[in-house]
Amino acid sequence: MRNDSTEDRLADWFRSGVEPADVPALHALNGARPTIQALIALFTGTEAAVLIRLLILHELASRAEPYVAAGELRQQFPYLDEGKLEHLIGRLRVHGLLAWDPETSRYSVSPLGRMATSALSSLMKYDDDGGELGYLAAQVAGSGAVGTLANPELQHLLARLLELKDEFERAILSGSELRIRAAESKLESAWSWVDKGSDVLHEITDGDALDGPTHRLAQRIGQVQSELLRMSGAFQRALNQLEKQKVHLGASGLSSSDVNAWLRSISQERLVGLTDGAVSPGPDFAFALGDIALDVAEFELIDKLRPEKLDATLPPASEAPQGDVHMEPPDYIELERWRDDLRVAPDGWPLHEAVPLRDYELSSYRLSLLALLGDRESASLDGPVADLARIDRRVKLGEHIIKVGRDGVAEMSAGHLEASPRGT
Repeated sequence: MRNDSTEDRLADWFRSGVEPADVPALHALNGARPTIQALIALFTGTEAAVLIRLLILHELASRAEPYVAAGELRQQFPYLDEGKLEHLIGRLRVHGLLAWDPETSRYSVSPLGRMATSALSSLMKYDDDGGELGYLAAQVAGSGAVGTLANPELQHLLARLLELKDEFERAILSGSELRIRAAESKLESAWSWVDKGSDVLHEITDGDALDGPTHRLAQRIGQVQSELLRMSGAFQRALNQLEKQKVHLGASGLSSSDVNAWLRSISQERLVGLTDGAVSPGPDFAFALGDIALDVAEFELIDKLRPEKLDATLPPASEAPQGDVHMEPPDYIELERWRDDLRVAPDGWPLHEAVPLRDYELSSYRLSLLALLGDRESASLDGPVADLARIDRRVKLGEHIIKVGRDGVAEMSAGHLEASPRGT
């Protein structure tokens, strides 16, 4: 059963007077809620649990035969604990990542699960340096090939290209040889993707399938890519200018850049050894005796500024005040009311009609009390709890979820109350 309290309401995240329906950027996300909920279920939890879920989904999606029986799952994953494997399969099924065919009693990866696996596989292909450009260019190329290219794909690619352009320009303005060479290396790693992206955009813009704004966005991407390709010459000119400003160490042939590169190549332990005795944490005054200087500093900083010592004595001991603890008697009103309802409950009474009442707290309390029905240990006691345990009703839970939408309950597991012989 899920809480339908105000904490879960989308409107609570917005300022007063703003409705979620008034935010255009939220419309697409609202429409994709089933997909988002499935991804949340896939990636929620510990890192180990997420990896195992992805492993199961990836292996099942990679099978040549799309359907797999429940018994074959244990053969497919002999290295996983059977109990935990069944739990993970159930979780993937409940959240729509795996599909169950009741006619053939077989599992298969759902269309949503295949899309999630395919998207993750695409991300894993481009995990090297500069690979994000390859991924974004692949998204643009794929959307263009199937005729679904829209502004978001192009905007993502344009934003990343502008980030790289700004990073390279700031490296040149810094005048740091180290930053310029790092930016030059980054451009070289991304060069092939920029070049391929240019070819893809030429093919897309040459067609007539794009509308005006999307076509202009594609042209802007082409302009930024051309500017990035010209950055190589700008890097070389900046490095040549820095070469003229290098400081050479006598007739050794070494420059300050060579010393900088050498210092960066050695280990921290060796750096510590080189600086041992060469750097002092403070000035050394050979004309002042250390003990005398310490006495003078103590007088000037402590005794002179605070002539009187602070009184830090503890207060005298005292007895703790006496008082009576007021104990409230237990409140069994709701328990007794629920007990009386269950005594006259019809056979087959659905739980989604019987349990919800007033708010989420009371509904949760009523649902938890159903676990006491038929409890022999509780029935052997005295009081309203024992009376509840002796009622000849049992709970039968189903396998699916029912939408409730009242009394603080959004949804809960299906089930009903059924009569049970006394003593069982």
